Amino acid sequence: MTDPAPRAGVIGWPVDHSRSPLIHSYWLDQFDLAGSYERLPIEPDAISDLKHILRDGGFVGANVTLPHKESAADLVDWIDPPAAELGAVNTLWFEGDRLMGANTDGYGFLANLDERAPGWDRPGIKAVVLGAGGASRAIIQALLHRDFDSVWILNRTIEKAEALAERFGRRCRAGALSDAATILSEADILVNTTAVGMKGEGSFDFGLDGLRSGAVVTDIVYTPLETGLLQTARGRGLTCVDGLGMLLHQAGPGFEKWFGRRPEVTESLRDHVLKDLGRTA
Repeated sequence: MTDPAPRAGVIGWPVDHSRSPLIHSYWLDQFDLAGSYERLPIEPDAISDLKHILRDGGFVGANVTLPHKESAADLVDWIDPPAAELGAVNTLWFEGDRLMGANTDGYGFLANLDERAPGWDRPGIKAVVLGAGGASRAIIQALLHRDFDSVWILNRTIEKAEALAERFGRRCRAGALSDAATILSEADILVNTTAVGMKGEGSFDFGLDGLRSGAVVTDIVYTPLETGLLQTARGRGLTCVDGLGMLLHQAGPGFEKWFGRRPEVTESLRDHVLKDLGRTA
């Protein structure tokens, strides 16, 4: 008797849009490994059975996407410190009978910038983060771990920005999106964590004229690959980093947990996903 091939997947509701199977299947083929990675649609009222669903289905672990990241954090037997601070997990794996949880979103965000804009995090720089929703928390946490002097959090509802700034401490400051034009003058990096620009919809009410010439602009949205924000920034000659790399890099730690090999994010993988998105490089 041989052990069954490892089985992993991505949990969400809905989950049909997830490109995680595309990434992990690419790595399985690259390493010539037996195994599978599947979409696992789980309705919100069924998430309490998460551990049994995974164990009974023969899964060695899974990624977690919306709307289950926070619920899953409450269901694991062990959670790593970054995920505990965020109250959200995106990566699950078993160690014996224990279900373990981690959050690799911040790691993916930093790795993407390190790859696409080397030297972006020089000492003493300042960040402006657009949005105060769930996606912004891992970004803010990651920036603070790189010892940023200050992180401005701008949101349409300033109370949400203030709550997030209070949560992360004295280096965070809160403001309204309507004040962005003024606050941007302090930014060395501008990060969009909102859905503005996703699928080409919506735009911000401010320009980027206040950004200094050496600033980096990044958007966690990757459909479209170049959002209106990035188009505007590129038109000003600023360094731009799209959101696809964050998706690719955050996937690596989970793959290593489930399949025992540490994958690399390569241009070939990026091209593979871009082709699925209907894009070339």
